Amino acid sequence: MTETQVTDSSSVNPVQGDLAFTRKSDRGVVAEASYAGALSFMRRRYARDLSGVDVAVMGVPFDLSVSSRSGTRLGPRAVRSGSSHIAWSKPWPWEADPYEVLRVVDYGDCEFDYGYPHKVPGEIARAAREILATDTALLSIGGDHFITYPLLQAHVEKHGPLSLIQFDAHSDTWADEEGRIDHGTMLWHAVREGLVDPARSVQVGIRTHNPDPLGMNIIDAIEVQKTGPEAVAGKIRGIVGDHKTYVTFDIDALEPASAPGTGTPVIGGLSPFQAQEIIRGLAGTDVVGMDVVEVAPAYDISEITAIAAATIANDLLCLYAAGPSGQR
Repeated sequence: MTETQVTDSSSVNPVQGDLAFTRKSDRGVVAEASYAGALSFMRRRYARDLSGVDVAVMGVPFDLSVSSRSGTRLGPRAVRSGSSHIAWSKPWPWEADPYEVLRVVDYGDCEFDYGYPHKVPGEIARAAREILATDTALLSIGGDHFITYPLLQAHVEKHGPLSLIQFDAHSDTWADEEGRIDHGTMLWHAVREGLVDPARSVQVGIRTHNPDPLGMNIIDAIEVQKTGPEAVAGKIRGIVGDHKTYVTFDIDALEPASAPGTGTPVIGGLSPFQAQEIIRGLAGTDVVGMDVVEVAPAYDISEITAIAAATIANDLLCLYAAGPSGQR
């Protein structure tokens, strides 16, 4: 039996181990024991050569801009570990398997010197820019939410100003000063720099005050609970239209009971089912970039936060595959 023959959940016995290094094909799903083997996102092959690759998954182990509890620098490692629990099967209940449609690799982590924090944003943007220059799409795993700012800079250089779909408990548009690095103000900078079009952008799950949302459309947590995922997804589609879109998912968008491992938990959040249903309802959106951020595994000994983040990241790959950019 060859690796490429094992592409669905019918196989529970691994063909080979350490798929992060031994995988022969960038397509398909292969079973590997969740408790063993070298960790990579969804057991994809590690690669820096992106020839023929459709999507690269990059970790950004950064947490120097947090306003509360630190620890998200360990997020990429935790999400990779969490993904080992779901890597044996194609994503449920999506009809299409993104790993059959797309060639996906784990690019490893963005490298920077933590001793020069003022240089980190440029290093994140540089790493993203190098990946995007190969016409490879990027799924980034944080790291605190500041990383979305340099990632947006790189994506806008390639695609032009973008719509933003943000799942979050916080709006992250509080006023700031030029040059500051802060995971609660990075979108203030992004909007002021014209990286995102606020009129065609939407923030979902917000449940904290902000006196000036800078023109961003807000679907707060109460609206999600009262109207339901289908209505929310429809409203989002109406806002972003056919505009090229970046999706950022802060894991604190979820109710802390489902995602305690984060720096600034806020009760009253989305359930994982609601978040997944909204994402599934966005199929057809022209997603060009995506990230999942703010996993701080030290605050969650059960690993459910990392598993939730890995599953959401997997869903974002499905969303990308179902959109125009993923079907090029």
